[in-house]
Amino acid sequence: MRALTQILRPKPCLLSQHPILRDLVAEKLALEWSPVQISGWLSSEYDTDTSMQISHDTIYKSLFIQARGVLKRELISHLRSNRTMRRGKTRTTAGQPRGQIIDVVSISERPAKVEDRAVPGHWEGDLISGQGNTHMATLVECASRFVMLVKIEGKDTNSVVGAMKWHI
Repeated sequence: MRALTQILRPKPCLLSQHPILRDLVAEKLALEWSPVQISGWLSSEYDTDTSMQISHDTIYKSLFIQARGVLKRELISHLRSNRTMRRGKTRTTAGQPRGQIIDVVSISERPAKVEDRAVPGHWEGDLISGQGNTHMATLVECASRFVMLVKIEGKDTNSVVGAMKWHI
């Protein structure tokens, strides 16, 4: 019977069940202690009382997963990293509001005259980055499909524009 109760999900958060522990963790976070420091301090301070010990992951989850509603959101500002979300082991950025192109226009919305390639003189460019911080710019003339490859020193705007001016 005990096994059936232990497999129930979602499990209640440890900090929601122990108000004294929650207040201690919130107090240390307000003093700008890291969750790892708090976890270590609790382990050494309450080495015989396991109910007063908590892992740093549980503290992070209580901060970043607001569905738990255990620790106040303002305590995130006391963490040393200024992230809006915690990075996991795989370090994916899916769902994070960064790296997004503002006012992006889809390639499917290009005008028809670009698609038919009837007018010569239209060029498309791209940047290829290789190993060891090496870069190459490509220019393709749309009508004739003529390709130019230009080695560039860096991927910043000035390096690319300077190399293109020199080759054209």
